[in-house]
Amino acid sequence: MAQADWLMMLGGLFLVIGIALLIGGRSEEKGYYNAVSRRTDVREFMVHEPERPEPGALKVGGWIALAVGLAMLVIGGAFWLWG
Repeated sequence: MAQADWLMMLGGLFLVIGIALLIGGRSEEKGYYNAVSRRTDVREFMVHEPERPEPGALKVGGWIALAVGLAMLVIGGAFWLWG
């Protein structure tokens, strides 16, 4: 396979991973805050303190993977067209 094909396949893989991380982060965050909101003490739910970095980290990782995947697809497409 040509270099452009591999690059585009890896870009697609990064896109899939990024989307999965975004969905996972969103569902983890939603599940956590839904669990907290059912408690009698909802101060943590209302003010979001202390901060929970785990769901945010998954979402940031998802955005990074999406950016890398899109860049790889664009570069692979350029190589494929002009290479």
